[in-house]
Amino acid sequence: MSRARCHLRAALFLAAVSSRGATTGVAARRVLSAWPAPQEPGMEYQDAVRTLNTLQTNANYLEQVKRQRGDPQRQLEAMRLYLARSGLQVEDLDQLNIIHITGTKGKGSTCAFTECILRSYGLKTGFFSSPHLVQVRERIRINGQPISPELFTKHFWRLYHRLEETKVDLAVMEVGIGGAYDCTNIVKKPVVCGVSSLGIDHTGLLGDTMEKIAWQKGGIFKCGVPAFTVLQPDGPLAVLRDRAQQISCPLYLCPPLEALEEGGPLLTLGLEGEHQQSNAALALQLARCWLQQKGYQDTGELKASRPSLLGQLPLAPVFQPTSHMQHGLRDTEWPGRTQLLRRGPLTWYLDGAHTTSSMQACVRWFRQALHSRERPGGGSEVRVLLFNSTGDRDSAALLKLLQPCQFDYTIFCPNLTEVSSTDNADQQNFTVTLDQVLLRCLAHQQHWSRLHEDQASPEPGGPAPLLLAPRPAHAHTTSSLVFSCISHALQWISQGRDPVFQPPSPPRVLFAHPVAGSGAIVLQEAAAIHVLVTGSLHLVGGVLKLLEPSLSQ
Repeated sequence: MSRARCHLRAALFLAAVSSRGATTGVAARRVLSAWPAPQEPGMEYQDAVRTLNTLQTNANYLEQVKRQRGDPQRQLEAMRLYLARSGLQVEDLDQLNIIHITGTKGKGSTCAFTECILRSYGLKTGFFSSPHLVQVRERIRINGQPISPELFTKHFWRLYHRLEETKVDLAVMEVGIGGAYDCTNIVKKPVVCGVSSLGIDHTGLLGDTMEKIAWQKGGIFKCGVPAFTVLQPDGPLAVLRDRAQQISCPLYLCPPLEALEEGGPLLTLGLEGEHQQSNAALALQLARCWLQQKGYQDTGELKASRPSLLGQLPLAPVFQPTSHMQHGLRDTEWPGRTQLLRRGPLTWYLDGAHTTSSMQACVRWFRQALHSRERPGGGSEVRVLLFNSTGDRDSAALLKLLQPCQFDYTIFCPNLTEVSSTDNADQQNFTVTLDQVLLRCLAHQQHWSRLHEDQASPEPGGPAPLLLAPRPAHAHTTSSLVFSCISHALQWISQGRDPVFQPPSPPRVLFAHPVAGSGAIVLQEAAAIHVLVTGSLHLVGGVLKLLEPSLSQ
């Protein structure tokens, strides 16, 4: 990760601050100033993002760093030095009322639920999350809203110039993924900590077993600071319990949402899927604990006590959520997770699932949504999968989970909004090359083809360079195509029928392959088109950028 990104991460976590006065904490005053942002000549928002992108570790150097990775503990020591160069000390961060959340999946949604609950109590909030979907400024939110381009630009250049003035040779920071050695773990005095659902992900950094990953994630626990987690498999849960005991951290297991609900309104709040209900249950406990430690009285009436689950952890309080909590859950907006966009004959299903457990939840959500849909009076319905996967994730395992959805067409493309991203700094990524991402898409397509080998015989001949149809379409078998960018993929899928996404005439290459040409006719004549976009949050972000232009404003 770039050094500048690490500085920004360090000072900005999910923090809730009392509405009785101005934001407290030196870090908040210095980094989140509300004063008008003066613009330096030639220093616009896109210039700031482009400069930030130049600090990304390039693909070749990143591979070298991975091979020569040393003691991860040195990352935290280096982070303290980086923070000091930016004009802050760890003690400044400890003045913030921080809620620190980690996990493999659901930590962003949990943060969003928690932040909205606290705002429903009239609190001022600051919220840091990564990655962003459309614009990098989404990572830093004040009172639920991404900071303005002007504010981002002002503070980016102030920090950038300060770091330039104190430039020294320091260790390269790894990508922040939450846990013991993550740069965010320099905060020593959070109010409360949380661990969302765990799964296999980022194995190159966290380890290749659930237990190793749980050990890393439990590294955010602090002595005497209460922590909460959701139900985990036995092995990881035992590791979290042991980590908490070693650190003298009181750790509690969240009861399921239905234990709090008992016929009330919570389960009708539009929480799509059981994974979001798990995130909401964790958010309720985190918000309640924070409120109680800050002296709030209206935190929900306790219900009858229950025994601990699995005999491993004490159960967190079972209480009746207050009206503020219910409104907070209801009002939470967190795009790109179990999100539906209905546009004429097209319905876009957007979910950034990228682990096996989150993909299982995504498939259940998608199939339930299809089951409850309104069916057209006449004409055909077409199912389309738009997929990509990055990093060291097992794309074959993810695609196998998607196979029961019976897609008519499966589209693969890299996380590039356009073929050239020079005019779109928010979507640039220098940690991989174009050749690498296209080859990975072709590998995804080959995995998908192998999954269907028992249903159809392979088409003779070799693959086309970018558009590949491994076999003709027939019942329960998907024809697949690879496009070089998200825009081309959406143009082919929508066929001009999305009333918002109306790009210029598509290039002829989109219809050059026989499957692309015949499929275009099917899509043009379909009464309903159901498109699931999944496998990568970055892919979902690129799709949202094109389907929801307002997000880029």
